Amino acid sequence: MTASSPRFTESTQGRLRRLNLATSLPPVVFAAVVLVYTDTRTWWHLIILAPGAAAALVAFERWTANDLARVVLPCLVVAAAVWPLGVLVSGSPNAYWGFCAVGSLGMREVRRHRKLVLAGLFGYVAAVGAARLLVQRDDIGHVLVTYVLIPTVLTMLVTVFTIVGERFYDLIRELEQTREREAELAVVRERVRFASDLHDIQGHTLHVVKLKIALAQRLLLRDTARVEQELRETYALVSDTIAQTKELAYAQRRLNLTAEIENAKNLFEAAGIRVRVTREAEVDTRASELLGQVLRETTTNILRHAQARQVQITLSESGITIVNDGVSATAPPELRGLAALRQRVAGDGGELTVHQQQGTFRTAATFPAARAATERGDGR
Repeated sequence: MTASSPRFTESTQGRLRRLNLATSLPPVVFAAVVLVYTDTRTWWHLIILAPGAAAALVAFERWTANDLARVVLPCLVVAAAVWPLGVLVSGSPNAYWGFCAVGSLGMREVRRHRKLVLAGLFGYVAAVGAARLLVQRDDIGHVLVTYVLIPTVLTMLVTVFTIVGERFYDLIRELEQTREREAELAVVRERVRFASDLHDIQGHTLHVVKLKIALAQRLLLRDTARVEQELRETYALVSDTIAQTKELAYAQRRLNLTAEIENAKNLFEAAGIRVRVTREAEVDTRASELLGQVLRETTTNILRHAQARQVQITLSESGITIVNDGVSATAPPELRGLAALRQRVAGDGGELTVHQQQGTFRTAATFPAARAATERGDGR
């Protein structure tokens, strides 16, 4: 849940903020209109109160876009000016609303001395409200309740709830970062496995080659026939190692499809991705190895390039299909590993296709020729 990094461009946090915009903005707009309408008795009251409501709406919209820092200061200045004008000029007890909204949202941008800033926020609301006594001295109790107590208490409550809500977004951000680290760790594990395979291929070979060359040096003057045999064996061993290394580099080494499915499932689950495996039929044994290579490469691509939340792996008699969500790019990325596998699959009579649509990516490898041959063989 992403992941501030390129892999989490479409973050869970961003989706939640947009959901807040869609569900909360209409009620907020409605509340702003009602408050302004309630306190407006002449046309010039509207001129005084409307900027505070507009500042609150702009701050809320930018907050949902995670871009509040750019507008919080001008919005706060406007809203702060509306409150004393509402108290002293228009007699509006609700003119604090814009300052309350902008100030509570702006607390997320305060990194130091937050308690002092909170005290200043609440103190400003109370002090400006108390200034109503300068123009209305005949009803002190009404002024203290309507212009001081209620605005200050509501500002405190709104600010507390906003800070708690921001903590929720902080938790979402931490979960996204954790998922990103787990996905990166899964890729590292895959690289370590590749390095282990490479070591298995070359480590033993190089040690044997070293011993054979040392033996050939000792026998060079005594047994030339044995030396020739050792050199032939060394040449064959090196040639075989080169072939195995090439197969490993191009994901063409023999693989066990069942083991690859289990490995892919473990990698996805470690990265916080839900995975579902459906076996519609047993896979053709002649295509099993290549399908395992396709699954391994696709698994790595999903972990590296997608923001997947779920993956569907479907096995049929003639092929495999892997579908993942979390694709944010408008065009399919360049996947060199799959491009190399496409040629090998085609060489064996199959087809490897990739398709991107509406945020999902589909990778499918099929061997219709092999399936048809199997059916013809059963018919004979």
